[in-house]
Amino acid sequence: MKKIASFTVNHLTLLPGIYVSRKDHVGAEVVTTFDIRMTRPNFEPVMNTAEIHTIEHLGATFLRNHAEFADKTVYFGPMGCRTGFYLLLAGDYESKDIVELLKDMFAFIKDFQDEVPGAAARDCGNYLDMNLPMANYVAKKFYEEVLLNITEDRLVYAE
Repeated sequence: MKKIASFTVNHLTLLPGIYVSRKDHVGAEVVTTFDIRMTRPNFEPVMNTAEIHTIEHLGATFLRNHAEFADKTVYFGPMGCRTGFYLLLAGDYESKDIVELLKDMFAFIKDFQDEVPGAAARDCGNYLDMNLPMANYVAKKFYEEVLLNITEDRLVYAE
């Protein structure tokens, strides 16, 4: 079998950042998949499922209520390796195009102190696996250490 694109990225040198993982054509529309890498693969501890799950609920809620990107958001969810998230947007984008969106989203998550949207048995299949304080912590870490002063090497995969 052919190796998929995400497995061709060198995870030994990959730094936390925002990367275009792939672009797909669905009819006449382009769908851009972003790799939102929050921890350094194979060097830093991965995130636990509870904070990932909380970030997923908060991030998806933020994106699907965003004035500009609500109708362009196809999917926001965690990577199986627990080092980040995938964001799929309808449209042809580069990483630099969504830096402000992600700054706003992660500011929202790091400061969120209310009831997590969808964290109820009726709304979620695993609603008890949530950790808002840790979601706040990892979102703040990513926001401050990566997003606030993001550089080109954190926006484009290294060759």
